[in-house]
Amino acid sequence: MDLRLVEYFLAVVDHGGTTRAAQELYIAQPSLSQAIRTLERQLGVTLFDRSGRHLVLTPDGEAFTAPARRILADADRARSRVRSVRDLASGRLEIAAVSTLTVDPLPELTSALHGTYPGVRVTVLDPGSAAGVLGAVRRGHAELGLVDRPVPDDTLQVRDLWTQEIALVLPPALAAELPDPVPLHSLAEVPLIVELSGSGSRAALEAELGEVVSQVGVECAHRQAIWELVVHGAGATLLPRRIAESELRDVVVRSVAPAIEHTLRVVHRTGPLSPAATAFLHQAELTRVGRSNPPTRRTPAPQATTPPDRRPGRTTG
Repeated sequence: MDLRLVEYFLAVVDHGGTTRAAQELYIAQPSLSQAIRTLERQLGVTLFDRSGRHLVLTPDGEAFTAPARRILADADRARSRVRSVRDLASGRLEIAAVSTLTVDPLPELTSALHGTYPGVRVTVLDPGSAAGVLGAVRRGHAELGLVDRPVPDDTLQVRDLWTQEIALVLPPALAAELPDPVPLHSLAEVPLIVELSGSGSRAALEAELGEVVSQVGVECAHRQAIWELVVHGAGATLLPRRIAESELRDVVVRSVAPAIEHTLRVVHRTGPLSPAATAFLHQAELTRVGRSNPPTRRTPAPQATTPPDRRPGRTTG
């Protein structure tokens, strides 16, 4: 049904006839009359009794009036929602991410997005592994995915952001016995705290380090518990340096040699993205540039000192 015809019908009802309705709609009266007849043919009913000098609603016309108003109101609401999403006054964004990236950088990026577009609702999914993230994006459960591993899937679009250093995080007692940086082969002698065998993160760690991950002191299913175990001296773990330095207390953070670096990547399906996803990627790009070019610290200029006031009756200090 043409919404314009519904609008014309209600204009005739509200203005008591086609003459005033045509004036308000800025169309010719014959065109308006023809539009009403077209609507009647589409509905298969007669909406107005034309036997007298004035148009009078038929019972079918009376019955159609309330639904017609609802149709136009629903259309207005739909248009408003589309405009809101387009202008990012509202909208939804589903992001799948591996667990470490939900600590850094996802909070920073999401906070920046909400600072500009507070109406966007972000849902974060944790599929458990990089492969799970790719699967969630591929199946449409998430529009964007955050991973820190290579993406062996040429059906997805990949955007590299920045590189994270993976550091060894130790209690001070363990760090005292190790050089700085710590050679990778030395990890074989360090009791490591890692995720459960069979988990996506554990499999990725073993694939990357091989036999180096041989001295497992504790297996744990929860990331926060791993951190607390390190803080309390139960062993060491490998974490992105930014997370280790910002989230863990009373630990030693050491680089390893050769260095371990992971490239943070955003993945999405081929095709146009939603306005919310586009805004998120824009914020990620701004953050990438900011991390690549950290602000230079300026040394404050020496301040001129004022000679102490030596007038009688005043003291300094």
